[in-house]
Amino acid sequence: MTAPGTPPGAPRPPVVRVQGGTLQGQWGSEVAVFRGIPYARPPVGALRLAPPEPAPPWEGTRRADTFGESPPQSLALGMVAEPDGLAEGTGDWLTVNVWTPDPAAGAGLPVLVWIHGGVYMIGTSDGPAYDGTELARRGTVVVTFNHRVGAEGYGQFEGAVPNRALLDQVAALRWVGENIAAFGGEPGRVTVFGESAGAGAIAALLAMPRAAGLFRRAVTQSVPGPFYGTDLAADIGSAVAAELAVAPTLAEVAAATPAALRDAADTVLGGMARHEPRWGRAARARMPFAPVVDGDVLPCVPWEALRAGRSAGVELLCGHTRDETRLFTVLAGRLGRVTEEEAAATLAWFAPDDAGRAAYRAGPAAADPTALADLVLSDWLFRMPSLHLAEAHAEGGGTTYLYELTYGAPGLGGAPGACHGLDVPLVFGTLRSDIGTLLLGAEPPPAAAALSARMAGAWTAFAATGDPGWPPYGARDRLTHVFDAGSRTAPYPEEASRLIWSRHEFTAMEPVPGAETGRAARRP
Repeated sequence: MTAPGTPPGAPRPPVVRVQGGTLQGQWGSEVAVFRGIPYARPPVGALRLAPPEPAPPWEGTRRADTFGESPPQSLALGMVAEPDGLAEGTGDWLTVNVWTPDPAAGAGLPVLVWIHGGVYMIGTSDGPAYDGTELARRGTVVVTFNHRVGAEGYGQFEGAVPNRALLDQVAALRWVGENIAAFGGEPGRVTVFGESAGAGAIAALLAMPRAAGLFRRAVTQSVPGPFYGTDLAADIGSAVAAELAVAPTLAEVAAATPAALRDAADTVLGGMARHEPRWGRAARARMPFAPVVDGDVLPCVPWEALRAGRSAGVELLCGHTRDETRLFTVLAGRLGRVTEEEAAATLAWFAPDDAGRAAYRAGPAAADPTALADLVLSDWLFRMPSLHLAEAHAEGGGTTYLYELTYGAPGLGGAPGACHGLDVPLVFGTLRSDIGTLLLGAEPPPAAAALSARMAGAWTAFAATGDPGWPPYGARDRLTHVFDAGSRTAPYPEEASRLIWSRHEFTAMEPVPGAETGRAARRP
């Protein structure tokens, strides 16, 4: 007898038993899909701004055919078109989704766990670009999940545990370790992979004692450099609380609705320019949230931890795109319109030192203000943090593989180049997703499909064996795999930038010494 609601002649829906109870999923294209599985209790009510707690078990068979609710999403970034239904939701944000080609215990397949990006302020696991079907068809079990973002996940408030987003991720990984065998995955072969803020979160997990042993391998795609110290994070948290007209404490902030807290954080984001004297590069980059080096959940910045050999037993695949921030320039309508004065300001804010500024001025990008601004910001925000993470891991005794994506996106008239986010649809094989269509066009060219197959093949091979198909990175030869229409392995291509940043240390960012406090007083 088939399950209720199953058309005659259709295969039985896939059913698995996990620690919480029985789950019924759906069949996709050659893979079984399970959506919206709770890995923690809803972090609302008494659990607001608290560490995640394990999800309770359920009776009977739970339908796992719908993605879970999205956590509060920033509306100020212009990437969430409509209100997110927070008023009608239950707060059941902490859920996982699983794609598997073999939903049978004991299959022993490698596991890929995705951590999404989104400036630490947006992102959910139901994005069409994150569909795990194609990667699962390559013989892996793919997991995606939601975690708290923005002020819910990263806001620093007195009495609240810091880095709740990272603790959500630890809880999700624990769920994977305890349950993934039921889906045919091998708990001892878990690889975390993520892009942008997701890569920054993975870098943090590599430095966190609480995450030790939860994954065997890691892939970081475009690691962002900003990590915040406690004083800076508290400054920003106080500004958010001031918008709510409350004190920056757990009790008072948690009394606000999730929508109100989200809106308060969006207001702070919109007014960050006035905080530049105090918050420095964090305000200039318009980034109100980042992982916080609090000394407990996150003891130190990832580069320091990896250099000291922490997580040396975790194999690391790390890389970035060539033209990271070009997409932001294009979408803002600024391509070819950046003035010399604006480029000079970007150079003054984000170059590592005077010698670095002079080197940028002597380079080929100096003739074009847009190119110069994009290069400097790309290096500061993504390219050099990624390179330094690979170098730190290798220096600490870890096996490290480095890559760069140089394939130019044909969408938007080819203007974005090898931009930030292009690797996501290429790795997932979701070329016709929203971002895939934006960057690759409505009909992706054969070269993009071939490149996608190579990148997906490298990621799944790394998850299975620890070897993506090229030699490890070392300080002597700096071998890097370059993904393009014709891929190759060569010494790190961005040598000029590497030299400019070779003496720079990515440390926890704090308020500018001597600047007036950016903390806003409680409103009457």
